[in-house]
Amino acid sequence: MSDQAQPAVPLPCRPPVVPVTRADGTRIFAGVSYALISGYRPLQLDVWVPPAASPPSLVVWIHGGAWLSGDRRYLPETLRPDQLFHALVGAGLAVATVDYRHAREAPFPAQLHDVKAALRYLRAYAAEFGVDATRVGAWGESAGGHLAALLALTADRPDLEGAVGMPGRAGTVDAVVDWYGVTDPDALPRLSPAAAASMQLADLPQDLLLAGADPATHDDAAPVRQVRPGAPPFLVLHGTADRLVPFAQSAALAAALRAVGAPAELVPVDGADHIFAGHADVDALVDRSVGFLVAALAGT
Repeated sequence: MSDQAQPAVPLPCRPPVVPVTRADGTRIFAGVSYALISGYRPLQLDVWVPPAASPPSLVVWIHGGAWLSGDRRYLPETLRPDQLFHALVGAGLAVATVDYRHAREAPFPAQLHDVKAALRYLRAYAAEFGVDATRVGAWGESAGGHLAALLALTADRPDLEGAVGMPGRAGTVDAVVDWYGVTDPDALPRLSPAAAASMQLADLPQDLLLAGADPATHDDAAPVRQVRPGAPPFLVLHGTADRLVPFAQSAALAAALRAVGAPAELVPVDGADHIFAGHADVDALVDRSVGFLVAALAGT
């Protein structure tokens, strides 16, 4: 069902939850509905805000799950629970972790519409959350990396804003960390019937994501085909032995960004599979990603 067929419900004029304050002073706004769609579950986000003398810059975290599963609250099993959120807050950055519609619920571009709606909401209520939404980074893994890249590369596309949540323009982001994200769904390998059965997939994720899509929508869904001059800096990390999303996907995106003069650092994680499985020091990858965001959002 299209966004146009799902009427939006007005949102309250302030974040509808009271934050919980942790012992270290971090405030957590949990279960904030950023978009309400008639007949559908609320789309929600959580915001973690560190104690600071002035509003901290914001990072939007977008979970993975092959566009078919996943949850804003849970990280890949190669990470400790809440590890990324603690790392960002510990570095003085706020983080908003967002849910979005899965591909069986709505095909692309619904997922991009949702993360843009989340960013519009965060910018509208930045003062209430106590964050600086003039400097925003996006960080995602796998399907979330795909959406983080598109969030950055389609800021000049009003036709991709969608009709859910608050009206207006989401605006651009200032930096992207892309962990093994899909950059061209059409170029993903086709799983064998046995592999698909082992993953309990009757249909491939990319087929469900792009069900009924025309050629223009296929292009819109491929970050590598949306690269334009003026793109923000990217840090792209990808396992060289990734069996689900080949390393070549990230290599192609980094090359396309560099070709238009955009800063793009590609970090091959030697021998790592998807979600960096098999890598001995995932903590170092977290630290590198957080450090990149701190520097980029400070404007240094």
